[in-house]
Amino acid sequence: MVEAIRYRIKVGEVNEIPKEIGKTVKIGPLEIALFRLASGEIRAIENRCPHKGGVLAEGMVSGDHVFCPMHDWKINVTDGKVQAPDVGCVKTYEAVIEDGEVIIIL
Repeated sequence: MVEAIRYRIKVGEVNEIPKEIGKTVKIGPLEIALFRLASGEIRAIENRCPHKGGVLAEGMVSGDHVFCPMHDWKINVTDGKVQAPDVGCVKTYEAVIEDGEVIIIL
């Protein structure tokens, strides 16, 4: 059995991530939108809207969703799915808080 290699990358302290405002994080060639929800949970998704490539970290956050700043597409930050009637999805990444540090697992 082949086991996948997972990388744990610290991207900042939890208190550096404002609530309900996105933050862009670059890890090598990846550009990730990082969000701290009102609940305090951290979510990490691909930083480009599947519609026209809008920067999702610049979008408005409401609950578990971010609204693309270009054309207002509503994207769930937990599963990456675009809300109907629009279609599409973005990649999601596992993000955890450990000892006050935000870690993305790739």
